[in-house]
Amino acid sequence: MQEATKPKVLILTTGGTIASRTNAPMIDGPALVQAVPRLLNYAQVEVEEFSRIGSSQMMPGHWLRLAKRINDLFQKDKELTGIIITHGTDTMEETAFFLNLTVKSKKPVVMTGSMRSANETSADGPANLLNAVRVVVNKEAIGKGVLIVLNEDISAARDVWKTDNRRVHTFQSPSFGHLGVVDPDTVLFCRSPVRLHTFQCIFDVANVDRLPNVEILTDFTGIDSSLVITFGNRKSDGLVVRTFAGGRMSAGMRAGLAAIAEKNIPTVITSRVPNGRIIGHPDYGFPAVVAHDLPDNKARILLILALIQTQDLEKIQRIFKAY
Repeated sequence: MQEATKPKVLILTTGGTIASRTNAPMIDGPALVQAVPRLLNYAQVEVEEFSRIGSSQMMPGHWLRLAKRINDLFQKDKELTGIIITHGTDTMEETAFFLNLTVKSKKPVVMTGSMRSANETSADGPANLLNAVRVVVNKEAIGKGVLIVLNEDISAARDVWKTDNRRVHTFQSPSFGHLGVVDPDTVLFCRSPVRLHTFQCIFDVANVDRLPNVEILTDFTGIDSSLVITFGNRKSDGLVVRTFAGGRMSAGMRAGLAAIAEKNIPTVITSRVPNGRIIGHPDYGFPAVVAHDLPDNKARILLILALIQTQDLEKIQRIFKAY
């Protein structure tokens, strides 16, 4: 029996490798948690299965439902210390960043998963889940936004990238480093995120039924402007362009974007280089927002939420400076 004096934690399971088994069906949420009985040493644990899919199958609609569910849980259950989300690693950083901008609570939200299936030798899922519980009940996790806990590292949702297709140390924060570590004897935070997040954000999705459609176009050597124009003729609410280092782009990309500028599609420029930011605001010859250091997948998420607020490029640029 769980002790009522321990902090109350809810684990929302979504599927992913942590719930996967080679040549077998995915493990359901309750079974996933029951496989790690040591969780009960740290918290009263409740489980809710949100979905049972690989994270490559996540859609913006899933993000929206998940944010609403988390906000509803925090609002209705004041005794809830924090929420853990088990999730596949392919799109974990995207779900984390969306929640980092839309969860309206200081209480910790921690995402975790695994790089190895549940029935592989040395599966990393149980240790990651245990460490996620240790982090979510730690008082220093309060007010730090959405966190990702894998491989004994604690990462901020805004900063983290998946950097390896297989290795358990896949999640890194190339520019700014991890927030802290989970050691056998303690949870140690070394820094705090300073960009606006969670309870500080202007974004409110409570009454949003459909998210704006934002697409990503990648620049490459020798791209033809006609390809860009064809892409621009698609029905979309916004466009993110993944360019070369520092926001520099090919002649074909520049010409194509200039040709579709009359469509007034809010366009955000990102760099494909993991470290550093786009400095200043380059003159592209057409109106555009600069994403600074956000990669294309996270710039897309921020633009999606910005478009709920405004279509004005100057206001969107201020949002990108703040978040």
